[in-house]
Amino acid sequence: QMQLVESGGGSVQAGGSLRLSCVSSVDTYEQMCMGWFRQIPGKEREGVASIDNLERLNYADSVKGRFTLSRDNARNTLHLQMNNLKPEDTDMYYCAAPQPTCSGDDCYCDVGFERLNVWGRGTQVTVSS
Repeated sequence: QMQLVESGGGSVQAGGSLRLSCVSSVDTYEQMCMGWFRQIPGKEREGVASIDNLERLNYADSVKGRFTLSRDNARNTLHLQMNNLKPEDTDMYYCAAPQPTCSGDDCYCDVGFERLNVWGRGTQVTVSS
């Protein structure tokens, strides 16, 4: 059974960078979709980025051009490189395997993250102005 452990969160000033990592207990390709979402209690979940088994990437509009999702196959690890951080990026970041979005037999990965197969405990990111 897949288990995910995040690391790399912290506190930075606006304009700074952080690199989040997510180590999976099993091959990340066991799930069709992998990625990151962010959420704090009382707030709506926001998908940040996803990657599918063909390495196709999707990003939320709010992070496009600033965040980069990548996969290290040899280490069963996902990375989220976050550059030019803004105070509104402050949140708890979770690594997850979201369920794909399907229309009939056509399934794909997006940044909806409405239903999750697996998720980690999260890592806090705080950006000060």
